[in-house]
Parts: sequence; C-alpha cells; structure tokens
Amino acid sequence: MGDILSPRKYRDDEGYEDSIRPRSLDEFIGQDKVKKNLEVFIGSSKKRLEPLDHVLISGPPGLGKTTLARIIANELNSNFVYTVSNAFQKVGDLVAILTNLSKGDVLFIDEIHRLKPSFEEVLYSAMEDFSVSIMIGEGPGAKSIKISLPKFTLIGATTRVGLLTSPLISRFGIILRLDYYSDEDMVMICERTCKIIGLNISREGMIEVAKRSRGTPRILNRILRRIRDFVVVEGLDKVDLDFIKGVLSRLEIDEEGLDEVDRKILSTIIEKYQGGPIGLKTLSASIGEEEETIEDVYEPFLIQKGFIKRTPRGRVATELAYKHLAIKKNDNSLF
Repeated sequence: MGDILSPRKYRDDEGYEDSIRPRSLDEFIGQDKVKKNLEVFIGSSKKRLEPLDHVLISGPPGLGKTTLARIIANELNSNFVYTVSNAFQKVGDLVAILTNLSKGDVLFIDEIHRLKPSFEEVLYSAMEDFSVSIMIGEGPGAKSIKISLPKFTLIGATTRVGLLTSPLISRFGIILRLDYYSDEDMVMICERTCKIIGLNISREGMIEVAKRSRGTPRILNRILRRIRDFVVVEGLDKVDLDFIKGVLSRLEIDEEGLDEVDRKILSTIIEKYQGGPIGLKTLSASIGEEEETIEDVYEPFLIQKGFIKRTPRGRVATELAYKHLAIKKNDNSLF
C-alpha cells in the first residue's frame, strides 16, 4: 500500500487531479505567504504590461508546484506550456520549445534540477537576454546564429534546490518555497475535494484523513479517491469516523501518516543497523527502494516528524521512532 502515500504522479490520476485542481489564487488553500507575495508580483507585472520575472518553485513532491504554476499563467491570462526536464533528448529539443513561444507565454519546466549542463547554458541567454544561439553547419564552415525570443516567463519546479547551479538560480527573479500544509489547511482542502467529487464525510472523518495525509494535498486527494471506492462498493450516503479509520487501516496508513515503506525504513535502521548511522546507499539496498525516492519522497516527512536525523555519518533513528514502532531501545545502540 506504499504507493497510496507516495506523492509521485501516476497517469491514472491525471484526470482526477485536473478535476480538483484550483484555478486561481483565491481557490488555492494554504501557503499564505507565497500567495500574498505572488499577488503583488503578478499585479505589478500586469500594470507594467511586462512579463512576470522568472519563477523558481521548490518543495517536497505533491505540495502544488505544478498547480501554482498553472495558476500564475491563469492570473496573467497567459498561455501555459508544460514540459519536464527529462523530455529533452538533445539541445535542439529545448531550442524548439523556446523558439515556438509567443510573447507573454509561461513556460513550465518540471524537475528542472535534472537538466544537463548543456541545456542550462541555453537557458542562461534565453532567460536573461531572451535569445538563443544555434550552430548552422559543421566543421570550419559552421556558423553561430543568434535568434531573438519573445519575452516570456520561465517557471521551474524542483524538489532539490541543492542540485541547481548558482548561475541558473541567479537568473530567477522570484524564488518561492512550498512547505508542508497545516492540519487546518488540509481539512479545508479535504472539504473542497469532497464537495467536488460528491463524497459525504463527517467533520471528524475529514479531520482524520487530513491528519494522516502528511501535510500533502496530492496524498490527501489520493486517499479520498480510495475512500470513495469503498463508499461506492458499500453503497453508503455518508461515512463517519469509524468507517474512515477502518479504510485507513486497510490502506495501512497509521495515526502519524506513515505507510508501509516509512515503517520499513525506520525498522530497518533500528533492527538491522542498531538505530544507525546508516548511509543512503546501504538503506536503499536494504529496503529495495531507489536512493532518490528515499531522499525526495520519504525522508523529508520522517525528518519533519522527528523520526530520523541526518548526521555526517548517515541516517539515525530517534527516540520517537523507537516509541512509534514499540521497539525497546538497546542500551548499546549508537544513538
């Protein structure tokens, strides 16, 4: 059941997510500081009749980076062009997208930290001077031709700011950071989604779903989708807290919002490696998950909840992790 809580995107969720996606800043719940600043930046851009400065949005998966990028385009009344960094096979692919933009377009590059250096170099001039240079011909007769681009706004999304180069970061005029949502915001998002998809859950039930959704709207919405499946099969009009707890138990989502993979990470550190420290590669090999998935998807929440700590020597399980898994701490443990 680990995939339920993974905030990664899946193809079969795209239509569902689009149906519940906010279209404006007014509809977007949470991230109040980010929204207030964006209102100013967008308002200024529209009054000056100039494209919005390039925007970098960072934060853990599932917090609404793509949604916020779409909202920015909507608020600017601009065309939204979506692409993901690993879609580029050669520099010409990126150049083709850039040269096909129209004035005022919003170009969104997801997972921008994955761009190869050669692609970044194309973006430098595109972002700063609104131009790209291409080579015509080969060998001694090759020529470099400079192509002017219409003024556009680039929005980059990343879960790993640390992997971006300083020259690229410096070209973003607006840098936004999304954090995990509060329980109160998650309840409001739950209410909104339930209303859209026609799911009648008691107030107590919505609070329980929100509490176990890791402060991540995409996870909350995916859980609601699974709850809807149970409701449809059972033929219920309204569901209460007990029903919700029963479904969450079947989905193996515990009271702290941890799923099977989270608990496997903690139990592996504690039981196989005496609580740590343990390196990322070793942990990855031990539980059968990719290093990047552990680092991007699971670790941020476990660290935020205080279940693990990063040390120079590796990951260490905390007292809270022992308590949560009901494992007695060995006096000889390294932590």
